[in-house]
Amino acid sequence: MLAVVGLLAAIAVPSVVGVVTRAEEAALRENLAVMRRALDDHFADAGAYPPDLETLVERRYIRFVPDDPVSAPDAGWDAVPHLDGGVADVRSTSSEAGTDGRPYSEW
Repeated sequence: MLAVVGLLAAIAVPSVVGVVTRAEEAALRENLAVMRRALDDHFADAGAYPPDLETLVERRYIRFVPDDPVSAPDAGWDAVPHLDGGVADVRSTSSEAGTDGRPYSEW
């Protein structure tokens, strides 16, 4: 009986871990898309990128700055500056690689 439970656990655990990873990656893709769209909308409206991500919240482009689901909860985002100033892009601060082999910081 114990062997059967152990066998079932050995089969189920990798499957659950894979589901969690895929969910985190889907959340990362969506969060990046939402923030990048807000950055582009801000640029289209104001003719400049916002000075920081909180400005997107203050000006109601997004309701809140979402967490990076693949890095530490308090890690925040890597705000990529534009040559003329402001935040032009956002990237994950995670040093891990995704299931596709690319680092999350390059997504």
